[in-house]
Amino acid sequence: MSLAQELADKLAEDTFKVMKATGDDRFFMEVAKVIGASSTTLEEAYLTSIRVRMAERRARQFILDRVKQAQAERGSKSEPET
Repeated sequence: MSLAQELADKLAEDTFKVMKATGDDRFFMEVAKVIGASSTTLEEAYLTSIRVRMAERRARQFILDRVKQAQAERGSKSEPET
């Protein structure tokens, strides 16, 4: 992993902590702007790390929702009809 990728990953991790603590889900854009003013290479690596993390979280939530849906459907099918 390159230095830029390592730094970007650490920044993305810290950014997600702040986003969770503050509830500001667009905070990463402000950080990207600050990074981009000095290094477009780091900015792109950072945004890639952010996008990958966001995609992973969306996918995990999708999976959890699907499991809950399946459990609810099984639960309603096992109840006797009136």
